Amino acid sequence: MFKQRDYTLRYQSDSDIELILPNHQIMVNTPLVNQRSFSVLVWNIFKQKRADCIHILELYASKAKLILLQEAQNTPLLLNFISQHNKIADHVPAYCLNDIYAGVMTISDSLPSALWSFREKEPLIRVPKSALITLYPIENSSEQLLVANVHAINFSIGIKVYRQQIHMLLNRIKTHQGPVILAGDFNAWSRQRVNLLYHLVRSIELKPVNFTNDIRKTFLGRPLDFVFYRGLKLDAAQIINTAASDHNPLLVNFKII
Repeated sequence: MFKQRDYTLRYQSDSDIELILPNHQIMVNTPLVNQRSFSVLVWNIFKQKRADCIHILELYASKAKLILLQEAQNTPLLLNFISQHNKIADHVPAYCLNDIYAGVMTISDSLPSALWSFREKEPLIRVPKSALITLYPIENSSEQLLVANVHAINFSIGIKVYRQQIHMLLNRIKTHQGPVILAGDFNAWSRQRVNLLYHLVRSIELKPVNFTNDIRKTFLGRPLDFVFYRGLKLDAAQIINTAASDHNPLLVNFKII
């Protein structure tokens, strides 16, 4: 038997939902990155509570090679978006309510060659948060792109569990030989959390994406959503102003070095 925390759900086109267990062997024929430049959309989609959220995804479906969602629910509308655009989505449910799973979801144009799922319970409310690492081949390169999609612990006294969750991801990232993107909703709303987050990402040589017009969602005056990277060239970064969620999407364009 597998542990509940170790599975990922995969949705693609009109196929049945696939349960991905640890050490699942994936045959990849098409590299995700087949050109020098590609875009990534990062968005806490607020459990699709607002009507226009799928419309925003539709606008950027062809522009973004990767869509990293937090608080994504496997509703018929989202699954239909994935199918209509011939996308592949890997979903790490944090919890299930009324047969609807919610958690981080990484949507891409091709299969990852490997993935690892993570779950961590909120210390106070006991509802888990999830994270996902996926690897994608790069055309004409022996290296692969590592993409980490995270929704960080929110409600906690102190930063012990917050540090533990980020450490789990970074322990996997730090050994990767190749470009890295770490992004999501980090719930870095306190000075302690911000300082810890920046200390940890710098320890594995990740750099933050800075935004000229910074309209990221904030709490207690601090932004919650971040994109960090390594081994790539930052080409452009913008924030999309929308009322389709309680967070604004981040759209970042990278170039392969």
